[in-house]
Amino acid sequence: MTMFEDVLSTVMAVQEFECVMVATVCPIAGRIGKRHGASVLSTSQDEGQTAAVALVAKTLSVDGIDSMLMLPSDVPLVTLEEIRTVLEAHGNTPSMTIVPARDEQGSNCIALSPPTAAPLRFGSNSYFPHLETARKLGLELHTPKLPGIGLDIDTPEDLLELCRQPIRTRAQEYLQKIRIIERLNNA
Repeated sequence: MTMFEDVLSTVMAVQEFECVMVATVCPIAGRIGKRHGASVLSTSQDEGQTAAVALVAKTLSVDGIDSMLMLPSDVPLVTLEEIRTVLEAHGNTPSMTIVPARDEQGSNCIALSPPTAAPLRFGSNSYFPHLETARKLGLELHTPKLPGIGLDIDTPEDLLELCRQPIRTRAQEYLQKIRIIERLNNA
């Protein structure tokens, strides 16, 4: 939950956002989202990121919102400046902006106008399929590479990379406190 709070705190500081929505099945994440001032959309069951993002896109479209920006909760080094870079790069509708994971396999951030302009599918290899989908649909496409958003925490190697970065998040402070580097190196 610490990484989620790091990401949510950054997102809530973006004044350009009309609303921030947290899609979750987890009641603790829902309470954290509400405490930070986000709208919470209960997914009622855990069907994964793809289903949660599709539900948000549909909800935003019904509510008349013409764009969305999706960030997962495992990119604790995201910065306000990086989010603004994505927003500036995004362009006009219909468009898609994708920030890849550092290995260029995953899609760690997607801005989409309108929110239902393209079907999204997340997983370990979503970046290139998302690029192909955007091209097939004729969407204006942007692909900035951003180091904070690019580092999603999926593996022990990702945790080590997070620990190597200068400490600026609660997640990093927590990892330092529990001495995760020593544990990973001794494993």
